[in-house]
Amino acid sequence: MAMTMSGEVQLPAPRETVWEKLNDPEVLRLCIPGCEMLDRLSDSEFQAVAVTKVGPVKARWKGKVKLTDLDPPNGYRISGEGEGGVAGFAKGGAVVALAEKDGGTLLSYNVEAQIGGKLAQLGQRLVAGASKKMADEFFNKFAAAVAS
Repeated sequence: MAMTMSGEVQLPAPRETVWEKLNDPEVLRLCIPGCEMLDRLSDSEFQAVAVTKVGPVKARWKGKVKLTDLDPPNGYRISGEGEGGVAGFAKGGAVVALAEKDGGTLLSYNVEAQIGGKLAQLGQRLVAGASKKMADEFFNKFAAAVAS
């Protein structure tokens, strides 16, 4: 099943601060819903473990993420894939852009993902709703992290 999602979030911090926090594994670990572990493998690669629950399907995901098209402090492309055991797999990417706006930073994102397995069988609306909820939770925590 293919899925897309996009959005914008106004953050109360300068673009350089937002960029720094977007590349800090500890900040990201605390902001990503269900994240148990996020380790930097190199300047542009991370590995992660996260637990999610979508409808009746709960899974522990293990995956790797790679950053490309790095353009500090303006944005990057993030791509990755993960395995969730019987829940299935997910792979995809996002383009993240940062722009100065209203004394802070406007973060824009466009996500494209493919999911398969039990998770995909739940249906587009349930998965899209859960994804939106997780994105909102991440950005609420991230906004608090960049403000402090």
